[in-house]
Amino acid sequence: MKIHSLDVYILDLPIIRPHQLAMHTITAQAIVVGCVRDEDGREGWSEVATIGGASYGESTPEAIKANIDAYITPLIIGEDPIHFDRIMHKVSKQVRGNYFAKTVVEGAIIDLAARSKHVPAFELFGGQIHKSLPIAWTLASGNTNTDIEEAQEMLRTKRHNIFKLKIGKGDPFKNVEHVRAIKQAIGDEARITVDVNQAWDEDTSNYCIAALQDAGVSMVEQPLQTWDFEGMSRLASKFNVPIMADEAATSIQDVFRIAKNRAGNSIALKPCKHGGLTQTKKVAGIAEASGLGLYGGTMIESSLGTAMCAQLYATIPEMKFGTEIFGPLLFKDSITKNAIEFSNFEIVIPDGPGFGMEIDKEKVKHYARPSASGTELRV
Repeated sequence: MKIHSLDVYILDLPIIRPHQLAMHTITAQAIVVGCVRDEDGREGWSEVATIGGASYGESTPEAIKANIDAYITPLIIGEDPIHFDRIMHKVSKQVRGNYFAKTVVEGAIIDLAARSKHVPAFELFGGQIHKSLPIAWTLASGNTNTDIEEAQEMLRTKRHNIFKLKIGKGDPFKNVEHVRAIKQAIGDEARITVDVNQAWDEDTSNYCIAALQDAGVSMVEQPLQTWDFEGMSRLASKFNVPIMADEAATSIQDVFRIAKNRAGNSIALKPCKHGGLTQTKKVAGIAEASGLGLYGGTMIESSLGTAMCAQLYATIPEMKFGTEIFGPLLFKDSITKNAIEFSNFEIVIPDGPGFGMEIDKEKVKHYARPSASGTELRV
């Protein structure tokens, strides 16, 4: 079995409501989908999601596709997908950075390799530990009463009992009061976490985290800029509430530095920012050895990308802070024929061959951006 081709598509998928971050508000989500084919026509599919063009990070969807087409695809043609770790080691030697692009490529190869063996992809990563994992939901209306009502409905229907609030945009002190009011209304029925998306300085963080800790918030995510390891270390040592590193926790070297300097006491995992599933397992190992708690993060992937994350997270012994891979619940449509199951406050891990998802090629074609060359998309 040899890799014959790799096709990459940029899709724009509609979502049910705006999703607000500090640097961008998502009104439609851009995802990058990869399809690897072998010489017998068998396929492997993968996905990464991006946020706000270049406002969140350097890996724009256009750059991901361009760099895969020009630099990575020639390196994988003719290789045996079963040896995906060797392939990606070869790629890493010749392509610097480009973690999102590497995740698309590796994910598609892994899906193909697992399907060729008729096993779920998690069998290639040590096997499944968890059948399901706790799942968080982001309350993002910006209106306190609306968010309280939404949280109470989620609790009533047993869909979520962990809620995240994005509080990096606007007046930080008003945002803290918004969070305090929601926590007071919900009480001990649910955990409340906040994500600052790097929007605060250290002085603001000192005041606001103290108030959030007093209110009973269970975790504060990335309050400072990615470069401020020393500031994150001071915050982690000062407060009892866990300080989570997300945007700062990219490569295995970054995560080692966070662990060594205690620049946060927990880590948000995301395969796309680490450079693939194999690298994410390494990040999880560093965190486990260092006593850092783990959280299964999201870039708001659709059902395919969510299945990739879910299958990998299911192989990690302890996800102390659960996951937030709720992406499929935010989309109006799906590029897969089957759906991710959410039940009893948890996401159920797909267990079909590969990542367990069957691609709807007509939907891929429908949402894909036109080919730059004007040629018809091969889906």
